[in-house]
Amino acid sequence: MGSEGTGFQFDLCRRNAFLGQQGIVAKNAMKTGTTICGVVYKDGVVLGADTRSTNGPMVADKNCEKIHYIAPNIYCCGAGTAADTEAVTSMVSSTMELHRMATNRKSRVITAMTILKGHLFKYQGQVSAALVLGGYDLTGPHLHTVYPHGSTDTLPYVTMGSGSLAAMSVFESGFKEDMTLEEAKVLVARAIKAGIFNDLGSGSNVDLCVINKDGTQYLRGHECPNERTYVSKRGFKFPLGTTAVLKKDMFTASSNIKLSEWCTVTETTPAAEAMEIA
Repeated sequence: MGSEGTGFQFDLCRRNAFLGQQGIVAKNAMKTGTTICGVVYKDGVVLGADTRSTNGPMVADKNCEKIHYIAPNIYCCGAGTAADTEAVTSMVSSTMELHRMATNRKSRVITAMTILKGHLFKYQGQVSAALVLGGYDLTGPHLHTVYPHGSTDTLPYVTMGSGSLAAMSVFESGFKEDMTLEEAKVLVARAIKAGIFNDLGSGSNVDLCVINKDGTQYLRGHECPNERTYVSKRGFKFPLGTTAVLKKDMFTASSNIKLSEWCTVTETTPAAEAMEIA
């Protein structure tokens, strides 16, 4: 379909317009939302993430975990498709475990980054995993970003996800060299909250992970800026028929079916009978 010569080619644009006239509508990519970030301080690394998981315009999970374990001294924040980030980080975690067993040495951050970037580059961006990798090894603290296409950055402070611009504005105004641990935690928490309050795809709580030479500290629910202010004492009651029944299948039980083949049957004395006897 391509024409000879130099310059821009618009053959695919004409093809897409033709397909649209035939009634074929291209699928839109699912929008994902997340705010993840990290900063290098004087003695280590602090990673941060929000806890909102979205399914298009809906909130699927208010308190999910976006900071994934790679090694005892390495953790990774994931943005993008949840299944991709969990599968990729789990694969690298297993690989690093085998590497530690084979070499009898502590894992290095650069090793994890090389495995991640090689895996993502192989799939040319089809694996939707944007990662912030941080850790502490024998050469000191390290902080990297790994993009879905396999490119990487090594910086003293990084952000990723749909709320990354809001988080980066906090870093650029508040970062300084040789910060203390408390200063780094406050700065990362501020950056995540900037994403929570300024990005619709980010929300709920702030998770932090501190990695230094003394070990790792995973601060789950470090801050909860969106506490629920009202909860009904009566709970929620929905009348019968609120949810439409789309299909019904009726099965007739046969006397030839043995329950023991499908489930475990145990005989116990009901608590109510024991109370009545007493």
